[in-house]
Amino acid sequence: MRIRLHGTPAETTAALDAIARVLHIRHVSRPHPDRRSPMFQRIYLDATPKEKR
Repeated sequence: MRIRLHGTPAETTAALDAIARVLHIRHVSRPHPDRRSPMFQRIYLDATPKEKR
């Protein structure tokens, strides 16, 4: 699945850490600056569900 995170650098980092606990992160894009507010960024993830053990 493709997921977009949008927020401050600290928020997107925290969200990525939380998502990585439940999904297998296959790829993370470079940060893209927000078009309207430079304090926000967008990052895109490609992820799949983790295998149950």
